[in-house]
Amino acid sequence: MRARDPQKRSRDFKEVALGLTKAQAVKEAKRCLQCKKPRCVEGCPVEIEIPRFIAAIKDNDFSGGLAVIREYNMLPAICGRVCPQENQCQGGCILGKKSKPIAIGALERFVADYETATEQSESPVCIDGNGHKVAIVGSGPAGLTAAADLARLGYDITIFEALHEPGGVLTYGIPEFRLPKKIIHREIERIKNLGVKILLNWVIGRTQTVDELFQEGFKAIFIGVGAGSPKYMNIPGENLNNVYFASEFLTRVNLMKANQFPAYDTPVKKSKRVAVIGGGNVAMDSARTAMRLGAEKVYIVYRRTEDEMPCRLEEVEHAKEEAIELLLLVNPKEIIGDERGYVKAIRCDKMVLCETDESGRRKPNCSGEEFTIEVDQVIMAIGQTSNPVLVKSVKGLDLWGAGYITTDCDGRTNIPGIFAGGDISTGAATIISAMGAGKRAARAIDAYIKETASLTSQF
Repeated sequence: MRARDPQKRSRDFKEVALGLTKAQAVKEAKRCLQCKKPRCVEGCPVEIEIPRFIAAIKDNDFSGGLAVIREYNMLPAICGRVCPQENQCQGGCILGKKSKPIAIGALERFVADYETATEQSESPVCIDGNGHKVAIVGSGPAGLTAAADLARLGYDITIFEALHEPGGVLTYGIPEFRLPKKIIHREIERIKNLGVKILLNWVIGRTQTVDELFQEGFKAIFIGVGAGSPKYMNIPGENLNNVYFASEFLTRVNLMKANQFPAYDTPVKKSKRVAVIGGGNVAMDSARTAMRLGAEKVYIVYRRTEDEMPCRLEEVEHAKEEAIELLLLVNPKEIIGDERGYVKAIRCDKMVLCETDESGRRKPNCSGEEFTIEVDQVIMAIGQTSNPVLVKSVKGLDLWGAGYITTDCDGRTNIPGIFAGGDISTGAATIISAMGAGKRAARAIDAYIKETASLTSQF
């Protein structure tokens, strides 16, 4: 996919990837083999009939292709940008065995963007309302997907969002240069056009409890609040000034416009030499954001090799192009401060890879060598965990691990009428896997309400 010049884009927040042209999209669609047993569909968490939408593009029916996608997914412009297609639908493409797989994600983005460029706008038809209310807690990818699917089935849907803008991790966690806010707003407006209501600044567990939602007549509740609390390394110096956790750093910039200080009074400290700890997409987003805030040098510090990095290959390539340096087989052991309590360096261990661990990757161990890097800012991006505000307010709710909600494969919890999905039930994962969880939970909620209504009518 075409992309902007690295030297120019690394100093602004404009979108990096430029998308396909009409000619490129049609040419790419013609490569599709239209398999009788398409493995790409098997790899799609939201079950899109991929060959069918690609066939429409091949015939220059771009609106028809988008209509196919929207039968399954109301967030195509978002998924076309941030979904890890290479590990899912594209990973199963037969052409990928001997050549390049079909660029499914780029084609999905193309038809969504084409609709906007040509000022066309259509939303799927909803069936008549059935009179049943469902509450969705959290407006991230899981909540939005569950809300859209249930609204199309005739349910009266209200989303309760704790922050002042909807979108969850889409809004606060992904930088503008990867996912422009106008794209998120446009996709959410289409979901609202299905009749979905969104209440902002509404913290379930504080503003209102789950029990109170049931008392207001909601027949089922879906919890999709994500996992936004930071994980700690528990190393010396982690509490020094100018140590950020990625969740706070990205939220300030993405949601609170810290990059536009002093127009918006929500700054992050601009630094010259920045170390980002971690190797996932959040680490890449943090590093590339720090560069755009004016850093002269940005390091990605990761304890394994590039092959083990969990982030998308595209993100690594873009980061390298933007002069971000990867320090591999390196693990911080101490953050060193100056006499005022501000970061001035990090002391690191050199690592070696040993036997495979439970993640399927080789385990890093200390080599016995260490070194120091002079930096004036550290961003910890080693993962997130659950936020306890909501889960601790629901009495009797089964939890696992670090406060995640226990569910079955369709999002059912141990409490009838309460469902959950996305990172709050699985731990930190991908946006598209959260959307898949929202879709499965919507089906389960529909079945639960119909069964409950049937039993009630018998008495």
